[in-house]
Amino acid sequence: MANQGNGRQPPKYQRIADALKAAIQAGEYGPGDRLPGENDLMATHEVARMTARQALSVLQNEGLAEARKGAGVFVREFRPLRRRGIQRLAQEQWGSGRSIWSADTEDRTLVVDQVQVREEQADERIAGALDLAPGSPVYVRSRRFVLDEKPVLIATSYLPSEIVEGSAITQEDTGPGGTYARLAELGYKPVHFREEIRCRMPSADEAGRLALSMGTPVILIVRTAFADEGRAVEINEMTLDSASYVLEYDFDA
Repeated sequence: MANQGNGRQPPKYQRIADALKAAIQAGEYGPGDRLPGENDLMATHEVARMTARQALSVLQNEGLAEARKGAGVFVREFRPLRRRGIQRLAQEQWGSGRSIWSADTEDRTLVVDQVQVREEQADERIAGALDLAPGSPVYVRSRRFVLDEKPVLIATSYLPSEIVEGSAITQEDTGPGGTYARLAELGYKPVHFREEIRCRMPSADEAGRLALSMGTPVILIVRTAFADEGRAVEINEMTLDSASYVLEYDFDA
């Protein structure tokens, strides 16, 4: 049987979307500019309304455009964050009192607008990752990060209570250098990190908290921080708006 995909053109809505993306990349439409509406696309490309709507949806789903109720679809003004996965975790970053998040934002301000710190019993998944007995107490730090008035990241950290009890890690403000600087002061300096990355569609809660357009996936990053002798001292589960981030890994061969 011949390959079903050979010689076939993309569907009409995809061709229209590709033409709009090319126009954006060429500068015909700049950040904040209104894109042709459904009626314009129907007339220009001689297609049905559903086809025009699908074309605009492609740009929204890819994070290039956003719909404004009653006004149309506009080129997105938001400049994606470049998450430098290796540099941001260097000891010279948090060890000098800088937040690891500042490595991503350059000259922009990342605001934490929601912080919750609580103690709870670790379930089997978290207990296993931290090498604890199920039900052991852990401190949970949940934060939402906002950049240019747009929510971009939800992060939840789990740390063994036996290590962090009574320290600034159990407070909303952990102080200069954040959690890793405080762990170092407690004698559990992170010396190794492991990150696992995958993608999926968001839950309803995640979509709401990140103000995601319909169809926008999220990037899940689970980072484990290890102290000497391979002891896991923190699990950080991060949910990123995929349209807001570029993941960059720069290292020597």
